[in-house]
Amino acid sequence: MSAFLARLRSDAAALNRRIVFPEAGDPRTLDAVAILARDRIVQPMVIGGSTVRFAMRERGITDVPLIDPEVSHEREPLAARLLARRAHRGMTRAEAVDLVLQPLLYGALMVDAGLADGMVAGVSAPTGDVIRAAVWCIGPEPGITTISSSFYMVVQPFRGPVEEVLTFADAGVVPDPDPTQLADIARAAVEARHHIVRDEPRVAFLSYSTHGSATGPAVEKVRRAVEIFRQHMPDVAADGELQADAALVAEVAARKAPGSPVAGKANVLVFPDLDAANIAYKLVQRLAGAEAIGPILQGLNHPCNDLSRGASVGDIVSVACITALQAGSAPNLPTPGRRPETTKERGDQ
Repeated sequence: MSAFLARLRSDAAALNRRIVFPEAGDPRTLDAVAILARDRIVQPMVIGGSTVRFAMRERGITDVPLIDPEVSHEREPLAARLLARRAHRGMTRAEAVDLVLQPLLYGALMVDAGLADGMVAGVSAPTGDVIRAAVWCIGPEPGITTISSSFYMVVQPFRGPVEEVLTFADAGVVPDPDPTQLADIARAAVEARHHIVRDEPRVAFLSYSTHGSATGPAVEKVRRAVEIFRQHMPDVAADGELQADAALVAEVAARKAPGSPVAGKANVLVFPDLDAANIAYKLVQRLAGAEAIGPILQGLNHPCNDLSRGASVGDIVSVACITALQAGSAPNLPTPGRRPETTKERGDQ
């Protein structure tokens, strides 16, 4: 386990957040829940019925709340919350009462209502379904109009003696962002990195051009995104357009972008589109042996994260830790270190 992943676990444990898992029918989810509960990393909460209860008992999971939407007394209030959010789209009360039974929607509504601090899903459901639940039930953070994602790439030392964590955005959600969306993606990545990596973000907006070495609509889009980003976050070091080598390698930066505030030392890489970001993260993961953690959804009002359907148990644990860190220290949360009373079978919660 990398030093970063080990720190994620210890930092998450100190916060003691409540993370809901709506896909308890997948054995990987329950195996991760068992680890999270045993090591007291987060307070996991599971959505499911009698079949899930049996599977939890088989794993010795006895102190994790199990919520069955069919019989929970929170069903009606959460349905009302969903209706309030979607009535303008034509949703009826009957539809809301029916839809709230879907585990993804129920879990996201729990987060919105303050019954949980974050949600982790995606091992069974497509990304689109997870994002839809998040948008319908949680919505964007104030000031952010674009829901996007980041991968946290734990890479071997390449410009110093220790491993590094690079943010790759957006590698999972927005196919072809316009300049405003690209700036939104960068802003959300900076905010998320403050909570998760806890270092100084240095943002590079990537392109096939560095400081005017080439021209074209794609380059102009990146330049405009940098302008918009700087208007919103003038105190965050950012530059663009930059080629990847100029963003990451000091020797190249000295030749291609002298005087740049981030060239050669960038740790947040904002890609011009989904193609570039997704291809890049997979290449770095497979060819350089980087650990890829994500996709981590960003720009939401409360954390709700999507997993790859190929996620391992360890991946689920890591994303749960990041979700806890995204939740931060909101004032309505229990005191860190104190675990609230739990019920072994909370179908009637």
